[in-house]
Amino acid sequence: MSALRVDIITLFPAMFTGPFNESMTKRAIDRDLLDIRLHDLRDYTHDRHRTVDDYPYGGGAGMVLKPEPVFEAVEAVAGPDRSAERPRIILLTPQGQRLTQETVVRLAAEKWLLLVCGHYEGIDERVRSALVDEEVSIGDFILTGGELPAMVLVDAVSRLIPGVLGEEESVREESFAEGLLEYPQFTRPPEFRGLTVPEVLISGHHEKVRLWRRRESLCRTLSRRPELLATADLTDEDRRLLEELRREAPGGEPPEKESR
Repeated sequence: MSALRVDIITLFPAMFTGPFNESMTKRAIDRDLLDIRLHDLRDYTHDRHRTVDDYPYGGGAGMVLKPEPVFEAVEAVAGPDRSAERPRIILLTPQGQRLTQETVVRLAAEKWLLLVCGHYEGIDERVRSALVDEEVSIGDFILTGGELPAMVLVDAVSRLIPGVLGEEESVREESFAEGLLEYPQFTRPPEFRGLTVPEVLISGHHEKVRLWRRRESLCRTLSRRPELLATADLTDEDRRLLEELRREAPGGEPPEKESR
């Protein structure tokens, strides 16, 4: 299996050193499952001051990333021939579609990603219209640049590459894998400061454990992220459990505490 290649065009390549040298991302790189290449946008400028931004036409606060260095960087990395094999080019920007697990799964199936980190007040619109395949946001808030979102995207995608986590079951069962929040997790000891592990989890009864976990997953989703239920892939059993949870809730409101 060839490594997933991820090229990142950024003004601050040093920001990625720490995050990509730790945890699962480093494991993926060390196992040749992930190939990350950083590109300094200023290397694609041609003036003495290595200028990458300018004032916006029409006035306004802040500076805008110029099109020339971005186009040159993308073409240097991906090649100018758009008919040849090329990466999926993603602009990290607050204006993009919100990153979801569905998007992460789709991007993890790609062979080559090229991430462009926006910065300053924005980026010249010609970059969006002529270069970018899609725009991605990690949430409805403003950051100083696209570097942190790029790290988040790489982390989320890399852990889905076969062989990175080692436990494919954990990927399937975690939050959002089926459109629901994950059930509560417990480990030893069975009692800590008066707080106990639910009896069903130490009963050894696999079917009861499965049913408890599914009920808790639905309960947690109903109380914390009910909008996820509209698009989750629910079974007849799930719908029955949801009806039970709604009936048990005081005043018909979603329960705030997990059932035991």
